[in-house]
Amino acid sequence: MKTKSEQPKISQAPAERPPVVVVMGHIDHGKSTLLDYIRKTNVTDKETGGITQHIGAYEAIHKDSDGKEHHITFLDTPGHAAFAGIRSRGASVADVAILVVSAEDGVKPQTLEALACIKRCDIPFIIAINKIDKPNADVEKTKNNLAENEIYIEGYGGDVPWTAISAKTGEGVNELLDLVLLAANIRGLKSESTKAVLGIIIEVNHDAKRGSSATAIIKEGTLKKSDFVVAENAYSPLRTMENFRAEPLGEARPGQPVRIIGWRGEPRIGTELRVAKTKKEAEKLTIQFRVKLSENFLTKSKTAATEKKNPEETDSFPPQNETSVAAIVIKADVAGSLEAITHELEKIKEEKLKIKVLAGGVGEITEGDVKTAATADKPLIIGFNVKIDATAKAAAERLGVQIEFFDIIYKLGEWLETFIAARRPKVTTEEMTGRAKILKIFSQNKDKQIIGGRVEEGVLTPGAIVKILRRETEIGRGKIRGMQQQKVVIQEAKKDTEFGALVEAKIEIAPGDRLEAFSLVTK
Repeated sequence: MKTKSEQPKISQAPAERPPVVVVMGHIDHGKSTLLDYIRKTNVTDKETGGITQHIGAYEAIHKDSDGKEHHITFLDTPGHAAFAGIRSRGASVADVAILVVSAEDGVKPQTLEALACIKRCDIPFIIAINKIDKPNADVEKTKNNLAENEIYIEGYGGDVPWTAISAKTGEGVNELLDLVLLAANIRGLKSESTKAVLGIIIEVNHDAKRGSSATAIIKEGTLKKSDFVVAENAYSPLRTMENFRAEPLGEARPGQPVRIIGWRGEPRIGTELRVAKTKKEAEKLTIQFRVKLSENFLTKSKTAATEKKNPEETDSFPPQNETSVAAIVIKADVAGSLEAITHELEKIKEEKLKIKVLAGGVGEITEGDVKTAATADKPLIIGFNVKIDATAKAAAERLGVQIEFFDIIYKLGEWLETFIAARRPKVTTEEMTGRAKILKIFSQNKDKQIIGGRVEEGVLTPGAIVKILRRETEIGRGKIRGMQQQKVVIQEAKKDTEFGALVEAKIEIAPGDRLEAFSLVTK
């Protein structure tokens, strides 16, 4: 009889895991409405302005034609341009993509951006032609429009599966989910629940009462409450795990989204999630990461110092009196929103205005944020889908810190344009209003000179400040005190007319010189 140690080990065969599906497309093409229909909960109404502001992860159960139930995990990504980074991250986590295209509007810029992201991540995708319930819907026109943009669907010269749907009524949605399962089956998604845990952080949040939380998609292995999880320099015990409905979980299986609450440190979006068996092991892994990070930083700093040849070449900044600085503190509801706001700020390219982000974080605006902002001149705090506590509000009023709140990203973008215009340094330039050639000098008495001339461009008027040019080089400046034509006092001399003028100038004017009148314009 074989002893226990001699018994053959039974290996658990890999099992099919729920596919992770990312829903992508242009803004307002119906992505959230589609997910709302699929999971039978209301998301769109909860979103400000009907726009998804950050990534979400949801589970749904779909019955195939045989009545078998299949779990599918959906990622909902925003369609607005500012959330490009979130869309890219969503696609990198997903196994299958649904590219939603409106049957009314066809292919839009963010449709192509989403498609490029899907292709970079090398995942299969399905085209969902949405809004077929609308009066202006034209499926055939949309198919042609897809082909014009080199998106070749089945039946139109390509092999990309597609279906026409109405996310509002549900028409075609079952067929779409069947296509999702088919794509996942072809890809052969397998997972071993006993393997080492691997997950991806897709969102980070901060709550004043519960602390930092992170949503992750589990790709391999099973999370258990007895474990600790580590994401770079942050770790958390698994005492509090929740599903997308905020219901407690005892364990998290492959393909499942899970929210983990109680982090020490704040994990970074897009980082891998790993498991440690003890707190000591978790702390050790975070320390190792920080040490490695420091070593990399020192190596890069030394390399940069070696490569630096001339300080004037690499450290040349505009003088402070020529450049205005807009100092900003950003607080957002989730890390994805914070990333999008940073993206909006990076789009601002102003020669005379430097955007300086003093600090950025997730959670409500605190007194510490106000004090950080107050260290700069004319500071600004941007709050996105967050509140401000009473202490911070009082501090802002006392310290004169401007705070602006937003809940829709494009509204923030519009406001930033106005803000930048107001903060843009005013530049005063000289614009020529008239130019004349000196034909004759009638008299010169100290700094008073009577000259005769002809206007070559524009007009000259009494009281005008003029540059005195000799061979196109400025030799001095003066002022026209009075003007005449045919011994009659005039208020202006126009192009191609001759005039006499009393010019006050310390420089001696000569025939052949030119007078160039100008005005100061501030822009």
